[in-house]
Amino acid sequence: MNLSTFITERMDQIIGEWELFARTLGPAANAMTTLALQDHAKGILQAIAVDITTDQDATEQREKSQDMTPGSNSEKSAASIHGSLRQASDFSLLQLSAEYRALRATVLRLWLPEVNIMSATTVHEMVRFNEAIDQALAESIVTYSAKADRTRELFLAILGHDLRAPLATLSMAGDLLKAESAGREKVTRIGERVRRSARMMAIMVDDLIGYTRTHLGSGMPVAPMLLDVDHVCQASIEDAHATHPNTSFIFNSAGNMTGYFDSVRLHQLFTNLLVNAAQYGEKHRPVTLTAASTLDHVIVQVQNFGVPISGHDLASVFKPLVQLTVEDEADTRPRTSLGLGLFVAREIAVAHGGTITVASDQARGTVFTTRLPRGVPMIA
Repeated sequence: MNLSTFITERMDQIIGEWELFARTLGPAANAMTTLALQDHAKGILQAIAVDITTDQDATEQREKSQDMTPGSNSEKSAASIHGSLRQASDFSLLQLSAEYRALRATVLRLWLPEVNIMSATTVHEMVRFNEAIDQALAESIVTYSAKADRTRELFLAILGHDLRAPLATLSMAGDLLKAESAGREKVTRIGERVRRSARMMAIMVDDLIGYTRTHLGSGMPVAPMLLDVDHVCQASIEDAHATHPNTSFIFNSAGNMTGYFDSVRLHQLFTNLLVNAAQYGEKHRPVTLTAASTLDHVIVQVQNFGVPISGHDLASVFKPLVQLTVEDEADTRPRTSLGLGLFVAREIAVAHGGTITVASDQARGTVFTTRLPRGVPMIA
């Protein structure tokens, strides 16, 4: 059986094995559906099967081997779209390349036992197949890299925009404090504005560092030690209230809240959830933090009330550079738009072996639930 026909007739089996491999990669381990994992696999294989049987002279072969940049007609190819979607799904470039390596190995492993004689035609088909795989990989890499570049540019633009507001507040505060007419009451108000601006900038920097660490492949570092999560919750509420002084925060706790956790990271996790809840909740309704425990886990929920998060937003709420829509344009509460807070919160929970989930409806409001195993002490 020639290779092109084999790919066409055994496509379901090839795609199935490709999906199994993709599920071993970090972003796909648990969260991605079969449809998302397979996305344009069928289109990629169909294009490869066609390419193998397309006439190609020596000049065309040389040009393909020397210049793997996709042509003008390849921007909407299955491989190009696949690269863009993998970048959006947080696959690394190495993981994207590994998928194609697995696809190449799978096709050859399944096809070669069907070959009775290793003829010149067989060798030619293998050469054309490898050329087609390399071309598809190149198309995926180009769109992956282009999307990553756009994301980076957007990230820097948003960061610059978000820092401008608190920096302007600090500059204005400096001018006001230099004025001779600044009395004690006025200085106190200015001090509060400076404190809030500094806190907003600190949150941005903390989230930026966490985002950078995870995307460099080192993960979110944690140093667990025995602590009472109640204390971390209370400290997080104090920080969130300093950022949103007009928001009422309620804390409820029940059960044994001790375990082995990283206090700094948990503080960042809970503060991010509380600040997010204050940003997007109704102005005159409280944000509630509830801590409870089971035999093996500590469970912390942050609840607010406001416009429910849509199903589409729920699916992407933990992705970086995603900010939920604010319906009230007159709402002037301080907020950042980097969209890193929930992403960092999830990474901290994962680093502790835990999870964060979210549910949102009109009756119960929006509830983020963090479930953390109590952990074990670190052994030196």
